[in-house]
Amino acid sequence: MGQDTYSARRGELEQYFDRTASETWARLTSTAKVSRIRETVRAGRDRMRATLLSWLPADLAGQRLLDAGCGTGALAVEAARRGAAVLAVDLAPTLLAHASERLPADVAGRVRFQAGDMLDPALGTFDHVVAMDSLIHYRADDMLDALAALAARTSTRIVFTFAPRTTALAAMHAVGKLFPRGDRAPAIEPVAEARLRAGVARHPGLRGWSVGRDECVRSGFYTSHAMELVRG
Repeated sequence: MGQDTYSARRGELEQYFDRTASETWARLTSTAKVSRIRETVRAGRDRMRATLLSWLPADLAGQRLLDAGCGTGALAVEAARRGAAVLAVDLAPTLLAHASERLPADVAGRVRFQAGDMLDPALGTFDHVVAMDSLIHYRADDMLDALAALAARTSTRIVFTFAPRTTALAAMHAVGKLFPRGDRAPAIEPVAEARLRAGVARHPGLRGWSVGRDECVRSGFYTSHAMELVRG
């Protein structure tokens, strides 16, 4: 992994999500009224979360799941309701505080929130990893290295998202820069699907893993592509 580029971007994301826009993201992930732009993002994120969860087993009892970049914890809660023991990690302690406040009593014993780097080996091993919109801010090579680092500690499945590189999306990003700063998402790194698939196939840290299902979710100003990696 390009440790310098990964670490630099990780620091930028921590600053944004923990300080600059923590309350904005807390509102976005709640039921509070938001702008029309953010409504489309909220709807897209809801659809993406449902997609990723649909790729996980209905019964996760006895299995350990890493929610890598958990934000305010919505996906972690649903995975725990299926019986998983969930470690929910995020760079932003402020968002984790919101997540802890929102944690329903029925899953309180099955979700643990922790501030830190999702790639930290000290987090342990997992049956499944979910990284929803937490790798989209990294360059393709850094993303592949991050997936390899996660794969080394995962026995069954990694489901993640990336920002697809398309002409239409590039134009949308350019238009988005015209909107007020408060309506802008952090900078993302679009990746061509073909390049990502080829990278998975040739990366030495992903030997034994293959691409499974994939699906693109589009909702107004939200576009993200889900992909599944499976071992074996």
